[in-house]
Amino acid sequence: MTAWIPMTDGVRLAARIWLPLDAESDPVPALLEYLPYRRRDGTSHRDAITQPYMAGHGYAAVRVDVRGSGDSGGVLPDEYTRQEIDDGVAVIAWLAAQPWCSGRVGMWGISWGGINTLQVAARRPPALAAIVPMGFADDRYNGDCHFMGGCVLEGNISWGGSFFAAMACPPDPAVVGEHWRAMWLQRLEQAEPPLATWLAHPHRDAYWRRDDVFDDPDRIQVPAWLVNGWQDSYARNILPLLARLQGPKKALIGPWAHGWPHLARPGPAIGFLQEAVRWWDHWLKDVDNGVMDEPMLRVWMGDWVAPARLVPHWPGRWVAQDTWPAPDAASATLFLCADGGLHAQAGVEAALAVHSPQTNGAQAGYQCSYGLGPDLSDDQQGDDATSLCFDTAPLPHDRELLGEPELELDLHADQPQALLAARLCDVAPDGRSLRLSYGLLNLSHRDGSGSPRPLVPGQMVRVRLRLCGLAHRVPAGHRIRLALSNAYWPIAWPAPVSHTLTIHAGRARLQLPLLRPDAGLQDPAPAFGEPEGAPEQALVALRPRVTDRPQDHRQQLPDGSWLWTRARDRGAWKTIDTDVAYDTQGELHFVVHNDDPLSAQQSITLTTDIGRSGWNTRVAVTTRLSADAEHFRVQASLQAWEGAQPVFSRDWDLRIPREPDAP
Repeated sequence: MTAWIPMTDGVRLAARIWLPLDAESDPVPALLEYLPYRRRDGTSHRDAITQPYMAGHGYAAVRVDVRGSGDSGGVLPDEYTRQEIDDGVAVIAWLAAQPWCSGRVGMWGISWGGINTLQVAARRPPALAAIVPMGFADDRYNGDCHFMGGCVLEGNISWGGSFFAAMACPPDPAVVGEHWRAMWLQRLEQAEPPLATWLAHPHRDAYWRRDDVFDDPDRIQVPAWLVNGWQDSYARNILPLLARLQGPKKALIGPWAHGWPHLARPGPAIGFLQEAVRWWDHWLKDVDNGVMDEPMLRVWMGDWVAPARLVPHWPGRWVAQDTWPAPDAASATLFLCADGGLHAQAGVEAALAVHSPQTNGAQAGYQCSYGLGPDLSDDQQGDDATSLCFDTAPLPHDRELLGEPELELDLHADQPQALLAARLCDVAPDGRSLRLSYGLLNLSHRDGSGSPRPLVPGQMVRVRLRLCGLAHRVPAGHRIRLALSNAYWPIAWPAPVSHTLTIHAGRARLQLPLLRPDAGLQDPAPAFGEPEGAPEQALVALRPRVTDRPQDHRQQLPDGSWLWTRARDRGAWKTIDTDVAYDTQGELHFVVHNDDPLSAQQSITLTTDIGRSGWNTRVAVTTRLSADAEHFRVQASLQAWEGAQPVFSRDWDLRIPREPDAP
């Protein structure tokens, strides 16, 4: 049954609410998850496991469709708009005022739901008592799927195409009534390709800083439990934010890709919902259960695993830190030397050139991995061969890394625009190379992404690059490798011109964060339980999801370019309780020539069918990105049908200035 939450402008947001049986007579706290992913079909399977479980443990579990999505009124023009955050604040006030609510509200969610949880919390709604953001970005410019170090990320096309389709999907007439078609046409008519909006802001300007918490994390005063997994691209945000928050805080980082910890892969999945109940009981019900007496940070210290696109279970163990950053943290400084070594002492200075083919990055995996199919980074030997690599000698004993590696080096380029990619790898005695972390830098953004400056060709600059956080045990006999390249396709869009970087070895250094041998050797907290949840939702599978099978196909085209094709297919199913059939499928294409950065093209096609007997809709979107030296070109189309009848069609062909400092 749908609950309607009124906004001050007359728009109603659609919600589903799971209540304990006695909530009307014995009010309980509310837990809000606030997403644009269609609560009745898009996330219904996940919700069925999670939300009733929380209701069974004494909470009003609330799942709300963002304005313009699902069955909520209005339109959805972009991510994290001011209106969306305003609505979130209003939803919390509405929940707190309900007779079944105790007046206290918690907010949680992953990805979009993790990001808007932080943004709503920064507004300090009075009833919001605690939060659990998962898979989040506190810096929307450098921490989300759009940019990293000023480099344009592949997530702009893959997520941009998916979001474009989400903007245009219809509400359900069984919920909103006869005016569903007028609501749908309003969404279709106001939809714009989101990729074009994001590329129009190549710097960290006011667009990205709007409601962002990165610049002022002190605005978040409620207790925060930050949750993520090392194989999730958003994991790079968790340690920096944990260090900067001033209020009550904890963090949990597992081995997982992008997913809830009780459902995620690589395993081991954990009894996350039990831990969440303890967190909410403490902060929303004043239960003295000792949750805040446990270590501030609990992380999965990963062991070596054979690199592969699909890893069902990641070996390792849980370790803990009482505070972060640890006041007695250890580190190791390794110098990049002319002999290709990573040594404890600086060596003779030497100039080493880097000129990678544009296909460097072929083993990178997906920019955002979900762990459900073969999308993790693969054996790095192929990418290592086209990079400038620096290796330690085989380690005499195990070395455990925890934190964010930092690279500092002097370099110059032969062009004003250039790109630097750095990867940290664990190399086995047989040569297999496992990526542990990476970082990207548009070298025009070497001093920040607010006011970038092009390079002066031939002029040496000092560059500092912080890589993504990690926790990993490098076994004795293995080597640690730093690999540098000036391409990382398709994760990073190429610089506008072919270029060579010259690295000045000898003084360049890599700072490795270490777990001290006498610290965190085991997690003193009780072991996590096995995953629990409510019974899964009854679904009728209409077509299996392709992401459970190999999905990358590569072929060389007649002109020498390489085409990579990825399936984008969640399968098709029918919900029993809402009688909705949902089917989405499409493809991603990546094209680049080894010798020509301007040959780069990325595209996504996606078709979404939603309906039931007597009501059938289809939305088809295409987004294609290419570029010349001065402009990005975004070509897009949106088409919609009701049954066999076309109801909407529009095409876009947009040219967006790259600007001289934006690769």
